[in-house]
Parts: sequence; C-alpha cells; structure tokens
Amino acid sequence: MTNTDHTGASDRSAAPGSTEATVAVVGGGAVGVTAAVDLAARGATVTLFDRDDLASGASGRAAGVVYDAYAAAVDAAVAARALERFRAFDRTLPGFEFAACPYVIAVREGDEDAEAMPELVDQMRDHDRDVSLVDPDALGGRFPLRTDDLAAAAVAEGAGWTDPTSYVVAMGDRARREGVTVETGSEVALGDGPTVRVDGAEREFDAVVVAVGAHTERLLATAGIDVPVKPYRVQALTSRVDYGGPMTYDATAGVYFRPHPTGLLAGDGTVPVEADPDGYDPEGDDWFVETVSETLRERADHDPEVERAWAGVCTATPDGDPLVGPVADGVFVAAGWQGHGFMRAPATGELLAEGVLASLSDDAATDSPWIEAFAPSRFEGDETFEITEGMSVRNRGD
Repeated sequence: MTNTDHTGASDRSAAPGSTEATVAVVGGGAVGVTAAVDLAARGATVTLFDRDDLASGASGRAAGVVYDAYAAAVDAAVAARALERFRAFDRTLPGFEFAACPYVIAVREGDEDAEAMPELVDQMRDHDRDVSLVDPDALGGRFPLRTDDLAAAAVAEGAGWTDPTSYVVAMGDRARREGVTVETGSEVALGDGPTVRVDGAEREFDAVVVAVGAHTERLLATAGIDVPVKPYRVQALTSRVDYGGPMTYDATAGVYFRPHPTGLLAGDGTVPVEADPDGYDPEGDDWFVETVSETLRERADHDPEVERAWAGVCTATPDGDPLVGPVADGVFVAAGWQGHGFMRAPATGELLAEGVLASLSDDAATDSPWIEAFAPSRFEGDETFEITEGMSVRNRGD
C-alpha cells in the first residue's frame, strides 16, 4: 500500500538557478532525502519514493560517525562540506542534533600503516583539515585511552557524531515542508529514460535520481544499466557502560567506537564478501561481538555490556570511490561509499541537486558541478573486483 504525503511548501526558498523540472528521487535514506530537499529548494517539483519507510535501509543502521580526516583533496573537500552542513543543521533542523567530538586514529606498533601516518596528516593539513599527529604518550594524557602499544596517532578536532535515523526523519520532514511528495511503501522499477514504474504504473519525470544503496545494481538493471557496485555486510553494537572519551579508530584492530546515548557504540565488523541486500543476516555475529569487546577492553578499559548488535549493508566499487552522476539520459546515481555514505550525505545530496539541474538546463554552466573522480562513466559496468574494508588508514590517502 502506498502512503502519499502532500504537504505545503510554505517555507520554500528557491536557490539561484531555480527550475521547474520534475525529478523522482528513489531511495529514502540520508542521501535521497537530502537530494530531495536540495532539489525542491532550487524550485524542482520532487517526488521521493521508498519501498519501505524513510531510514529503513542502510542509513537507519549506520554508525553516525562524521569526520573530515582525509588526505585526498576531493574526499577532504566533500567531507568538509558535509561537516559544515551537519553543523548548520544542528542549529536549523528541528529534531536533529550534532555532537562535536574529537576523532582519534590510532595505529599499533608493528603495523606498517604507522609509517604512512605523518605524510597522510601533512596532506590533510594541506587541505586545511584540523588534524594533528600526536605523540602516543601525549594522547594518553589527554584522553582515557591506552596508548603504550601505539606507534602513531592523530587527532581530527573538527569531527562529531549524530543519530542517522534522526537525520533522515528530520530531513524527511523538511522535504515535506519544501513541497516534496513523499511516497513510501512504493515498489519502483526503471523504464526507458527518466521514467519509473511505481507499483506497475508508468510515471514520467525530467530526471530520476537513484539513491538506493545496496539495491543500486538491481534497480538500475531493470533499465538495462550496468554498474560495478557490490553490497557487503558491516556490523556495529552498543554498550550500556558509560564512555566519556573521544571517537576512536583503532586502525590495527579495524574497530571504531564513539560515545552513544546509552553509553558507547562500536563497529566495524566488515565481511568482505558480496551480500544479498534482501537476504543478509541483520544480527551481529558472535565473533564480531567478541573481537570488538576485546578491543574496547584493551584500548579504552571499557568492558562492554552489549545492549544490541546488528548488521547493515554498505556498497563497494572497484576503486573505492563512489558513483555520483549520470548513467543514462535523465538518470543519475549515487552509490558506493565503502561505509562513508552517511557522513558525506549532506554534501552528496547538494552535489546531486546541482548536477541534475545543471544537466537539465539549456544554459548550463561550462564548468560541470559533477566530480570527475566520482563519474560513473569511468567504469564499463561489468568489472570484477574484491571488496576491501573502507575505513582503513590507507583508504584515507591519495
């Protein structure tokens, strides 16, 4: 059954370069709702579709860690814009809160990634990121972390965390206020060009944005469009024991943790094999709970009382960069963030809005807003590749 919400756009404020284009956004996660809001704010008539409820997919299972500690110029710029918008939404988006919190990257002795840390931090600083290489002893003096086994550490001061579900729900409410038509419980397939089949009925738009995460490959295939995007399983847990330290990524253990309203949230639990987005196990594995608990005891003297352990799905691409841009006439995609999709959502949604409307404009600017490194056209669509962990130290560099 389709639940359609038509809410007036009394607080709508069109941005420069506004349009009268009709746009379908398929996918009610963080990227989809942000794109819908930004498109509507620029004057587009937007319909947002989701086959379940908003935030029912990967965004609702995301960790909510947000940082800009990237050495590659394009990643640093996108992350910085996302952080800027998260902070602004903390002041202007009812129902959403962003908690500023330092982010520590810790590398243990014997880990070859330790040698790369000074250069990576220098590159981050070259992009005006507030990141510093820190002596492990000094780190232990500042934060309640064990540091005597570390070879290198860095602190990103401009980071923070939030509840991903609250972001999606709050942005969904804003989308409705902007005049977006929100249709949940809608089974969507793609037709020829910017056409969607919703519960079997054909509906035409000027553009279609596909932001369905792990279902990207399957949905685009309904229109004969091939993309190299693989879903894979990641895991997280929450602990009832209080934690007052920084967000921390123990790179050698492959575990991150942050403060959480119930105490602490930790993850990563990547399973580097392709997963069925409709048939994966949503519960956390025993091995994951055991290994993360061990890391928490070692690094933060935190003996967890596990409240909940769960799994979600992220998406990978052959080179670790996302696909953001056109894949056919009037059809655009956003997928493949290797676990970094939520933290980049405010910037990605904005990029989609600007790119889609520029593509539809007769007098589009000479300089395209699309990011070349993210262009879907860099792939043929039938590439074979191995899934790799997305949060590693080496994935922050060039």
